[in-house]
Amino acid sequence: METQTKTLWKIDNMHSEVQFKVKHLVISTVTGTFNEFEGTLESDGENFDGADATFAIETASVDTNVADRDAHLKSEDFFYAEKFPRITFEGKLEKTGDDSYKLAGPLTIRDITRDVELNVEYGGTMVDGYGQTKAGFEVTGKINRKEFGLTWSQVTEAGGVVVGDQVRLALNIQLTKS
Repeated sequence: METQTKTLWKIDNMHSEVQFKVKHLVISTVTGTFNEFEGTLESDGENFDGADATFAIETASVDTNVADRDAHLKSEDFFYAEKFPRITFEGKLEKTGDDSYKLAGPLTIRDITRDVELNVEYGGTMVDGYGQTKAGFEVTGKINRKEFGLTWSQVTEAGGVVVGDQVRLALNIQLTKS
């Protein structure tokens, strides 16, 4: 029986971004970025259906453009970056439409692991000016931060919640074929 060699794709950090959005005071949205991350996808060539994905984020790389808020997010109240330096994910892509996929698997934040399901839109595959084959994906989804031990909360005098529970994820990922 002939076995097919898997194709390894690695995240091109220069052309990828990892963002999250969370409600602040229920009236506005704060956007954050993680600046340090890595990941791979193992597929049958350019057939991504059934591909295995791995992903890791350095929690200390969180950036919301406000140094005090970033320090709070790195503290024990949230990511506790000193004790839990990485957020990790392992999942499998499953084709759901022409250019759409579902990405499902365990996500670990702090020391808590929960299964999540994310939506993925395939942007296409292209050879760049250096002869490297690239593939682009947009990954979106929502998680409840409290399910991962990020339970810090504060209520204003008027009764408003400072930080919402739902966190929207938005990842724009470009992969390079190895």
